[in-house]
Amino acid sequence: MESNTENNVKQQQPAQRIQIYPPTTTGVSPFWIAKYERDAKKYWDQFYRRHQDKFFKDRHYLDKEWDQYFSGSGRKVILEVGCGAGNAVFPLIATYPDVFVYACDFSQRAVNLVKAHKEFNETRVSAFVCDLTSDDLGKHISPASVDVVTMIFVLSAVSPEKMPLVLQNIKKVLKPNGYVLFRDYAVGDLAQERFSTKDQQISENFYVRGDGTRAFYFSNEFLTSLFKEQGLDAEELGLCCKQVENRARELVMNRRWVQAVFRYSDSVNYSPSSEALSKSDLCCQENIKPKADAEPIKDFVVDMSEGMAVEMFGALTNDTEVIEIELGGCDIKIKVLSKEYQHTCKSTGLMLWESARLMAAILARNPSIVAGKRVLELGSGCGGICSMVAVRSASIMVATDGDRTALELLNQNIISNLRPPFLTKLVIKKLEWGNRDDIDAIKAMNNEGFEVIIGTDVTYIPDAILPLFSTARELISSNKSAEKDQAPALILCHIFRRVDEPSLLSAASRYGFRLVDKWAKGSPNNESQSLISSWFPENNFEEHIPTSALNIMYFQLD
Repeated sequence: MESNTENNVKQQQPAQRIQIYPPTTTGVSPFWIAKYERDAKKYWDQFYRRHQDKFFKDRHYLDKEWDQYFSGSGRKVILEVGCGAGNAVFPLIATYPDVFVYACDFSQRAVNLVKAHKEFNETRVSAFVCDLTSDDLGKHISPASVDVVTMIFVLSAVSPEKMPLVLQNIKKVLKPNGYVLFRDYAVGDLAQERFSTKDQQISENFYVRGDGTRAFYFSNEFLTSLFKEQGLDAEELGLCCKQVENRARELVMNRRWVQAVFRYSDSVNYSPSSEALSKSDLCCQENIKPKADAEPIKDFVVDMSEGMAVEMFGALTNDTEVIEIELGGCDIKIKVLSKEYQHTCKSTGLMLWESARLMAAILARNPSIVAGKRVLELGSGCGGICSMVAVRSASIMVATDGDRTALELLNQNIISNLRPPFLTKLVIKKLEWGNRDDIDAIKAMNNEGFEVIIGTDVTYIPDAILPLFSTARELISSNKSAEKDQAPALILCHIFRRVDEPSLLSAASRYGFRLVDKWAKGSPNNESQSLISSWFPENNFEEHIPTSALNIMYFQLD
């Protein structure tokens, strides 16, 4: 009978490789699109809390690029839109003693950084919070009083649908024949190419970064049309290209920006001169032979900072945070993906789930569950706290996951928390459920099967449930014991999300598992008959149960 069951398992085993995180889709979901729009201010506040004034270098190139618009007789009034930490404001007031700068940003933290700057002077700078898509700029600045508006890498952070609102707001305070000096990301920039390999596209040329801030990439046609519709005509327009080299990594990266000057005229008869428009494409020209009298700008300056270099070269950012956990008298510190980056991460293995906390606490208090046994953890993720607790009592401990990035971070966490002999006893293996090669590799290191298999929050993807039980069936020990609590077991701890209990039980039965016991916080249990309830102390255990939705299911073979 047992051999027939094993044959059925082999026939039913899916051929495809399935992991516990969902496959890449075609873009950001409507829910998250709405959330990024609604919480845009919050994400930028978090950005400036994290980076302070260290992300961008001061923009000392402004006088080289646009001196004629800042200098001249009389006092010039400048509006810096999206001032950030003041990287353009303070170079301007240092270079031009007669200018007065209005500096606005919709991040309160950014405005606070400007006001805290050592060069901030209220006689030269007025800094205030303003969301140009909804707030009235006229409440802070008199109508038609600004000579020059600077928009340096700011409009790209606004959803394309709301960009006209920004320009309409600016027009209220801009003098007739006043100028808008513009620089922002261009279509084909390296960062956009990197986004194309990720599931972070909101709409055409509009993306969300890992930290929740957004970036739009402009074409010349889109930009000129956008400004033209608001009565702002292009005086200069250029596609600026710059190759930046990382010699240590032997990489050359192409950055692309649109740089432009727009002029506001309230005269319907105004049209830009052909001489002015001939300045277009001075920065670089691609696939077009340059005119003999138009030389590329050789000293074009890039806003290069450590943060920008990280984005460009794909180096690991400081996107992890450390979580400290006390389990059974042991302090464990693990690195996980920072909450600020989790919303765009498709690998759930880079986070620490509530079920892992609960199961690790249970194992710490009840080492007999795994004592002297061969133990396997499915979907360990980067934390691996269940494996790190179980290895202290188990004879063999194998932690697995299908995500290589999670496994790399898991390895770091294990090395930083365990010492021999536990460090050498805990083995990390790649395991995609249903992957024949991965399963055979684990069987090769332990041909007797595992007496305890643990999975925490691995039951939320419907397509992964059958491969989960199929893989567990192949790797669990077939030895049986008369004692219920000593027979080989599959223990699942989870919150029911997209897969309900009947679906789990159906999949389990298909692969020869039966439910022996189950537990849910708050549900009545007869402790004299319940195996799982014996794991919980009579005194307070609430600190290890972070949510009332947690469930534990205890399976054994039929």
